[in-house]
Amino acid sequence: MRRWAEFMLAHRRLVMVFWLVVAVAGGAAAGPVTERMTTEYSLPGEPGSETAEQITRTFGNGGYTAPYLLTVSFPEGRTVAGDQAEVAAAFADVQAKVPNVRVLDQANTGDPAFVTEDGRTAYAMVFFQYDTSATAKLPTDEIRRALDTAKPPGTTIGVTGETALATGSESEGPGVLIEVLIGSVGALAVLAFVFASMLAFLPLIIAAASILATFLLLLPLSELGTFSALVQFLIALIGLGVAIDYSLLVVTRWREERHRGADNHEAVVIATRTAGRAVVFSGVTVAIGLLALLVLPVPFMRSVGVGGALIPLASVAATLTLTPAVLGSVGPRWDWPRVRREDSASRSWSRWAALMVRRRRIAAGVSVVALLALVGAFTGIRIGMASSDSLAGSGPAHEALATLERGGVTTGSLTPIEVLTSTGAAKSVAAELGGVPGIERALVPGDAASNRDGKTVVVLIPDEETVNSKTVGTVEDVIDRAEDTPGVLGVTGTGTAQIDFLNAVYGNFPLMLALIALLTYVLLVRAFRSLLLPLKAVLFNLLSMGATFGLVVVFWQRGYGSEVVFGISETGAVTFWVPLTVFAFLFGLSMDYEVFILARMREEYDASGSTTTAIVRGIGRTGRLVTSAALILFLAFAALASSPATDLKVMATALGFGILLDATVVRSMLLPSLVSLMGRWNWYLPDWVATILRVEPSRPVAVPPEPDASARTTVG
Repeated sequence: MRRWAEFMLAHRRLVMVFWLVVAVAGGAAAGPVTERMTTEYSLPGEPGSETAEQITRTFGNGGYTAPYLLTVSFPEGRTVAGDQAEVAAAFADVQAKVPNVRVLDQANTGDPAFVTEDGRTAYAMVFFQYDTSATAKLPTDEIRRALDTAKPPGTTIGVTGETALATGSESEGPGVLIEVLIGSVGALAVLAFVFASMLAFLPLIIAAASILATFLLLLPLSELGTFSALVQFLIALIGLGVAIDYSLLVVTRWREERHRGADNHEAVVIATRTAGRAVVFSGVTVAIGLLALLVLPVPFMRSVGVGGALIPLASVAATLTLTPAVLGSVGPRWDWPRVRREDSASRSWSRWAALMVRRRRIAAGVSVVALLALVGAFTGIRIGMASSDSLAGSGPAHEALATLERGGVTTGSLTPIEVLTSTGAAKSVAAELGGVPGIERALVPGDAASNRDGKTVVVLIPDEETVNSKTVGTVEDVIDRAEDTPGVLGVTGTGTAQIDFLNAVYGNFPLMLALIALLTYVLLVRAFRSLLLPLKAVLFNLLSMGATFGLVVVFWQRGYGSEVVFGISETGAVTFWVPLTVFAFLFGLSMDYEVFILARMREEYDASGSTTTAIVRGIGRTGRLVTSAALILFLAFAALASSPATDLKVMATALGFGILLDATVVRSMLLPSLVSLMGRWNWYLPDWVATILRVEPSRPVAVPPEPDASARTTVG
C-alpha cells in the first residue's frame, strides 16, 4: 500500500484529470443506463412464470400482474339495474380504446357479483399488458380517461387495484436526483461536525465520483443483460453512503497523522497504508455479500447483485486513488479552520470503551438478550406482499377500493388467480376449482378477449387477498387441485409469483448464506490474522441481521411505527424480495464497521501487546468515526424511504435499522465486551493457516497483567 500511495502522490494531477473524465463520462452514461433498466420480476422455469408467459403471448395481457378494478357508481336513488346496458357499454369502450387489455364484468361473465350489495356500483376487472421498461408509464390514466368518457350520465368512476394503490397516493415522491441531494445535505451536516473544516466537502466529491463511475461501469454490462430499476436507487444512495464512509476513514487517519506532526506526504502514505487497507477489505466484504446473489436463479436478483457489487468496488477505487491525490495537492489548505484536532483519541469514546471492558459480562449479556428478543420477533415474519391497506391511505384509488369494500366486494378481487385452460374444458375447470376452500367464485368469460387459439383464461376470486405466507395457502390448494383436473394448462397470478419466488429463492438461501459466511470469514482471517475475531464477527453479524428483521416485523408487518412515521398501516407481510436484498447489502455494510474497529484494534495490539489497550485505543480512535459513518448511511436510507413505494420504504427502513443497531448495540457494546472476554485468544493464528493465506502467523504476546481499563480513559 505504501508504493501505491507513493504512485498516487507522484501522479496526483493525472489522477484528478482521470477522475474528472470518468465523472463526465459517467454523467453521460447515467441516462442510457437508466433507460435500459427494467421492472421485470419473472422467474424462468417456475410453473407460475411459464403460465404467465403463455397467457401474455396468447392474450397480450395478464399473467403475473394484478388487474385494475374499475367502478361506476350511481347517485342516491339510482341503481345499476336500470342502466346495465350503459354500464356494459362503458366497460366495453375501455377494452376497445385501451390497447392490450382484457375486461371481465357482469356482461361477459354473467356474474351478478360484479354489482355491489347496495346495487349502486358496478365494477369490472381489467387485465393489462405490463411494460417492463423502467421508463414506461402504467396505463392507469389512459384507462381512467376512457372510462370517464364513456360513463353513463350522472355517475362517478374510480380506478383501483394493487398497481393503482401502489402508485396512486396523493404524492408522487421525489426522484432519484432529489433523494441524492437530500442525502448529501444530511451527510454534509455530519461531515461538518466531524471535521469542522473545509475537508467536509472532500468525501462528497469522492462519493460523486464513485456514483458516476458505477454508472459508467454498468453501461457495457447493460448491453449484455437487463438490470432491475432498483439498481439505480441503490447506486445513487448506497453509493453515496459507502463512498463517504470509506473516504471519511482515510481522511480522518490523514488528519490524525498530520496533527501528530507528520508532513503532508508522509501523512497521506500512512493513511493509505493503514486506513486504505481497511477500506479494501471492507469493500471486498460488501461485494462478496452482493455477488452471492448470483447463486439465486432469479434474473432481477442477480442484476441487483452485479449492479450492487459495483458500488463498493467503485467506492474503493475512488477512495484509494482520488482521495490521496486531493489530499496530496490541497489537503492542508482545505483543513481550515482547525477547530477540532485528531492528535489524541476521543475521551468520551475511550471512557466508554473502558466501561465496556470493566463491565464486559454485563455489557455482553445485555446486548445478547436485546438482540435475541428482536430475533424472537423475526420468527413471526410473513413473506409475501404488502396488504392493500398499507399501499395507499388516501387518493382516488383508495376511495374506489373503499366503495367496493363497503359494497361487500372481497379484497380477493385485487389478487385473482388466472387458470389457463383448453376452451372446451373451461366450464368444468371453473366448477372444479371454484369448489376449493377459500375461493369465493370462478369466472368464465365468454368474449373473444378471453378465448383465443383454443385457450381460455378462467379467473378465480379468493375470499381475501393472497398477499402473505398465510393467505397464499388458498393458491397452493388451487395448484394442487389443478394438477388432477383435466383441461388445465397452468395456474398463475400474484399469489403464484410469491410461491415461485419462495421455492426458487429461499430454497437456495442456505447456499447463499454459507457462501457469504465462508468467504467473509476467510477474508477477515487474512485481514485480522486471527481465527476467533472473524468467527465472532460473522456469527454476531448474523445475529444482528436477525434482530434487524425483527424490527422490520414489529415496525412494518405489525404496524408499530409505520402508522406514526409514514402514515401507513400494518403491511401484514414483508414483500418477498426485500429480505434477501436487505441481507445481501446489510451483511457487508454492517461488517464495514467491524473491519474499521478491529483493524485499528489489531494495529494497537501489535504496538502494545495489550488487549485492553487495543480495545480502549481502538474504540477511542474509531468510535466517533463509526457513529458518523453510520449516521451518514442512515440519512441516505432515510432519503430512499421518501420514495412513495411502500416496498422501497420497507427496504430503506430495514437497512437504516440494521446500520443503527449494528453501530450502537453490536459494535459499541457487544464487540468491545466480547474482545475483552476472549482476551489473548483474539490474536491467535496458527502457522499452517498463515502459510495458506500468505500472512504472518500471530500468537498472543506474553505481557505483564493487563492494565486497569479505568486508568486508560485518555489515550494518545
